[in-house]
Amino acid sequence: QVQLVESGGGSVQAGGSLRLSCAASGNTFSRYCMAWFRQAPGKEREGVAAIYAGVGSTWYADSVKGRFTISQDNAKNTVYLQMNSLKPEDTAMYYCAYSGSWCVRSGAIQPHLYNYWGQGTQVTVSS
Repeated sequence: QVQLVESGGGSVQAGGSLRLSCAASGNTFSRYCMAWFRQAPGKEREGVAAIYAGVGSTWYADSVKGRFTISQDNAKNTVYLQMNSLKPEDTAMYYCAYSGSWCVRSGAIQPHLYNYWGQGTQVTVSS
C-alpha cells in the first residue's frame, strides 16, 4: 500500500503561481513514477505532469509545457508541481498519483497506469 497526501492548492488570480506538494509513504519501490492529474467539472481526468522518481525523467501535457514544473525530493519522498502563469482554464481538482511501473504510454500520462491516488487539492484561478 502507498499513501499519498497532497497540499498547496488554493485560489489565485490569472498570471499567479502555486506550488503543490505530494508526500508518499508506505511500500514505495526504489524506482517509481509519480504524476499530477487534474479534473474540472464535466471533463475527463487529464495527466498534467509525471516524473520517474530517482531518475528524474519528466513528461508534461502540451497545455502546461513551459508553465508547470514537476520535481522531486527523494529524501522526503515528495513530489512538487510548481505552477506559474496560471490561467482560468487551469482551474480543477488536482490529484497526485503513484505508479510502480509505467509513467506514460504512447507519450501520454494515462490515469489507468497509476494505482494509488491522493485525495485531491483544489486549484482555482480567477480572471
